[in-house]
Amino acid sequence: MGYQKNNMSRIADKVGRLPEGLRSPVLSLLFGKIVPFLSTAGLRFEEVGHERLVVSIRNRKKVQNHIRGVHAAAMALLAETATGFVVGMNVPDDKLMLLKSMKVNYVKRSQGDMRAVATLTAEQIQAMHDVEKGEALVSVHVTDESGESPIVCEMVWAWIPKKRPEAKA
Repeated sequence: MGYQKNNMSRIADKVGRLPEGLRSPVLSLLFGKIVPFLSTAGLRFEEVGHERLVVSIRNRKKVQNHIRGVHAAAMALLAETATGFVVGMNVPDDKLMLLKSMKVNYVKRSQGDMRAVATLTAEQIQAMHDVEKGEALVSVHVTDESGESPIVCEMVWAWIPKKRPEAKA
């Protein structure tokens, strides 16, 4: 499938030409400038693509809860960021993307560092280009160092035109 370019995907393409060891830190820095809270939380972009995006967070003191695991809010941020940025790689520049709903079920205690893998289907990506206003349930799989999934998430992202239609007189 040939992907249509937007501002975010052009940034990712340029960073993709850097040596492999520099890609993740540079992407994390640049995307952290788009959404400053990501830098505050220390999220790291490991893989950025149109169909798949991987974000991780280290279990360090700044993001821990009272039992020294990754805080519940940080886990939700991880899933929201992965899904939001994979949508952001595909939504045309003339559309505004919005998180419509977020459901997070905490099913077990997390262990160590965490990562989220968000994916879109070819059909979802095509709809982002063909449908003026729409939404997609974005698949995201969040795991901890043990390989288990301490949370199960449902993230629905919507897109609408950036410019509102002019009112008819």
